Amino acid sequence: MAGTLALVGSGEFLEVMRPIDAGLLDLARQTGRAHVVVIPTAAVPDGPQVVDRWATLGRAHFAALGVSVDVIPIGAGERADDPQVAQRIAAASLVYFSGGKPGFLLDTLRGTSAWAAVLEVYAGGGVIAGCSAGAMILGSAMVSPRLSWPLDTRPAFGLVPGCLILPHYDALPGRLRGLALRGLSAALTVIGVDEETALVQDGDRWQVLGRSGVEIRRAGGRTRYRSGDTLTL
Repeated sequence: MAGTLALVGSGEFLEVMRPIDAGLLDLARQTGRAHVVVIPTAAVPDGPQVVDRWATLGRAHFAALGVSVDVIPIGAGERADDPQVAQRIAAASLVYFSGGKPGFLLDTLRGTSAWAAVLEVYAGGGVIAGCSAGAMILGSAMVSPRLSWPLDTRPAFGLVPGCLILPHYDALPGRLRGLALRGLSAALTVIGVDEETALVQDGDRWQVLGRSGVEIRRAGGRTRYRSGDTLTL
């Protein structure tokens, strides 16, 4: 059975996200277990103190929700092709990617046994959640970190086919946001996820949860969805 995806605009491990994460754990428990793996790899370029901060926050956040937690800082002491790392990931019912540098996260995981284990969790009905950079890698394309015009994109993991995911969407200045989006390929559906907000897969449909909303841009048009709304991609 296919699992669940959660695209989070910001706010990983904060109290404001607790109701959303509790709901994700309810979905994860349908696999017959409740075990979370937090992967703070996107923070590795920012230094060990930042990685440790996300590790501490993630462990405390999910432990307070009553589940066991394993933090695997791939790229900072854990290898993406280590069979034991893959085993630890495969034991999860919920895998959570926190924020940081999306390009580093993508490059570190691509073609590895660690990423194969993530796909195994998803194929087994588990939950894959990504916040900020962690959400960006789940689309089929990702904006290149080197800004150019028109905007350059690179292939991402494609769990959300035909889509490019922009977190922190409501924090982007409106004029800059519109200009940037006009530089993207018209073949891409852009999913803009506001801060402290999540777009959560529910079978063939998706639901907006959290403080704000989500904007979908495709075929030259855009549609705004508020918390509680459902949509199709």
